[in-house]
Amino acid sequence: MDLQLTGKTAVVTGASRGIGLAVTETLTAEGVRVVAAARTITPALKATGAIGVTVDLTAPDGPARLIERATAELGGIDVLVNNVGGGDGGAGQTGGFLSFTDEQWARAFDLNFLAAVRTTRAALPHLVERRGAIVSISSNGARMPHAGPITYTTAKAALTAFGKALAEEFGPQGVRVNTVSPGAVRTDLWEHPEGYGAELARTMGLEHDQLLAGLPAATGMLTGRLVEPAEVAALVAYLASPLAGSTTGTDHLIDAGSTKTV
Repeated sequence: MDLQLTGKTAVVTGASRGIGLAVTETLTAEGVRVVAAARTITPALKATGAIGVTVDLTAPDGPARLIERATAELGGIDVLVNNVGGGDGGAGQTGGFLSFTDEQWARAFDLNFLAAVRTTRAALPHLVERRGAIVSISSNGARMPHAGPITYTTAKAALTAFGKALAEEFGPQGVRVNTVSPGAVRTDLWEHPEGYGAELARTMGLEHDQLLAGLPAATGMLTGRLVEPAEVAALVAYLASPLAGSTTGTDHLIDAGSTKTV
């Protein structure tokens, strides 16, 4: 299927690994010119052919500097993918509400919510000019806040609500805004030996491999496996494309059926 993205331009945040890397790979394969933002430009990101920009998006001026660089490189922006986020640091993430400090709350919101707010604010004039699209990567934890660290799931819930509000305000100006909410994806959050999954396994008295093997069944994933980053990227690419021209203000679950509510 031709997504009609050839020649379009995009900014992807958190692009060095996981979902962000998969989105960058998918968009470049569709003929999109991509500025890919990350704290570290990895060999895998370089291999995509995207324009890598090193930036810390938790710094208040980081998003504006990214968009300034992107417009200089691309001449305009058709698509913004707010993917940067985190919850994959294992230590101190499994103790429950009373274990989280103000600093941890601030860090979670800076990375998972305010980075997207600031990047979107900087990019919107360009997106309005091009009648572009925004896709933000949230989490099914926004709908099931008990299913992960409370700081992370609460920040993701804010991101989902942010997308709904933006769609309402900027839809009349031609900008479509959607969110994608994955369940457990085969990324470092679950697979890295120092990530959230490994820490959760330790608190449950399990080997890391045991937790990963049992995770799909434990979380009600009907496919019996974790979601692949490329599957999330394919959905993002569709939502960014003209083929989704009437899709806006929506949150799309991609969690193998683990969210059971209507």
